Amino acid sequence: MEIATFAGGCFWCTEAIFKRLKGVERVESGYSGGEMDNPNYSAVSEGNTGHAEAVQISFDAKIIPYGKLLEVFWATHDPTTLNMQGNDIGTQYRSAIFFHSNKQKEIAEKSFLIHQRSYKDKIVTEIKPFEKFYKAEDYHQNYYDNNQSYPYCSFVIAPKVKKLLEKFGKEVKEEYKKN
Repeated sequence: MEIATFAGGCFWCTEAIFKRLKGVERVESGYSGGEMDNPNYSAVSEGNTGHAEAVQISFDAKIIPYGKLLEVFWATHDPTTLNMQGNDIGTQYRSAIFFHSNKQKEIAEKSFLIHQRSYKDKIVTEIKPFEKFYKAEDYHQNYYDNNQSYPYCSFVIAPKVKKLLEKFGKEVKEEYKKN
């Protein structure tokens, strides 16, 4: 198993996307990229910890390579908005790739340049070395699947999941293709 760590706005959205991909064994919502040790949701939400809401993905690169994870990352959030995604505003919602190796760094940088061509505005995604990941509180794990009737899930996350199915259907696990 390899590890990837991404921040693409709300971790509920990002987790819901990546857990549906073939080759992804586990996705955990949490916090990365900041200075505070052992942050919690309240502290991160205030925007003073330096952490972004992030996901840590355990994946089998023989089934889904890191480059494909990056394609999904670019396609399922807006990497051109600084410190925000939709109505979620603050540094905790920034776009970031936290690489775990020089190989991941190289792939991320190339992917960044390729995808920049697709956007009119400049991509503001940070590409930084991974330092630490702090798992979020249990109620944040599998949030979308456990709360699909919650308005945020219906109006914000569900369209992203639909986009994933439309754009990356062959990479989606069979059990998620029906919903």
